[in-house]
Amino acid sequence: MKAIGYQASLPISHADALQDIEIEKPQPTGRDLLVEIKAISVNPVDCKVRMRAEPAPGEYKVLGWDAVGIVQAVGEQVSLFKPGDAVWYAGDITRQGSNAEFQLVDERLVGHKPASISDAEAAALPLTSITAWELLFERLQLKSPSHKGSKVLLIVGAAGGVGSIMTQLAAQLPDVVVIGTASRPESRDWVLALGADYVIDHRQPLSEELARIGIKDVTHVASLTHTEQHFTELVKVLRPQGKLALIDDPAEPLDIMLLKGKSISLHWESMFTRSLFTTDDMIEQHSILDEVSRMIDAGTLKTTLGKHFGRISAQNLRIAHQHVESNTSVGKAVLETF
Repeated sequence: MKAIGYQASLPISHADALQDIEIEKPQPTGRDLLVEIKAISVNPVDCKVRMRAEPAPGEYKVLGWDAVGIVQAVGEQVSLFKPGDAVWYAGDITRQGSNAEFQLVDERLVGHKPASISDAEAAALPLTSITAWELLFERLQLKSPSHKGSKVLLIVGAAGGVGSIMTQLAAQLPDVVVIGTASRPESRDWVLALGADYVIDHRQPLSEELARIGIKDVTHVASLTHTEQHFTELVKVLRPQGKLALIDDPAEPLDIMLLKGKSISLHWESMFTRSLFTTDDMIEQHSILDEVSRMIDAGTLKTTLGKHFGRISAQNLRIAHQHVESNTSVGKAVLETF
């Protein structure tokens, strides 16, 4: 089967950074689905893994953790899906990825694709939806109701993939004031259109930007990018007993002693944790994706597709990786069909 892979970690400008290859088609066993890939998207994790993880000599590593496709065959223990089902998922970082014609994925990580949107529109959503959902409702615990407006959520990097879906989810919580950060006019307009109450500029001191819009402090922070650059300001603007959650890999150590005086709790979110450790509640990701699918079809969430890069090929994937690595993307980078 066709796939795109690499043998060495190289800058994306190098012709061999991602290559068109042929590999053996896998066969499902146990709880695995064999999915024919229809559309994929590129996430920052694709770029990070490409530069950090090399396969064994002579082998290829296949990236990709967002996929939409059709179930072609199932393992003997599968109970949630059948051949012919349209599905979407973000997969498992320990296995070969979705940059291939066919992929094996555990059914507990898979949801039913929304019926109301295209494959490309759907491919933009699984990884970011799971990440945003787990961060908001499991790490920051923003489900419990409180007095209207008593919770103030600051989303740093609200125009990116995770930020785009998180802003939409948070905007539907009636007791939460949602503040996103964006630095360019187009990203500011995007975040406001997704439902944020305010947008501030993360190039400026966050405390000054909040004061500019009349906000004294915040109760929750979702720091999605460049946490090390904002950490001191985040501690400054967080209310005592507030919650700080992050998903990025800070380029330098964070001084967590700064959190003690205010009793600020620190939370880290990785949507791969459940699959990496095969946790007892791994099937929660199936439930999350099915719930997001229902919300999409009900019109309460919309796709965060930013740019379509054409068919799935090494050349187009290299261009998409360059786009993601530029840190200027709005929404998600998507490719469709081989």
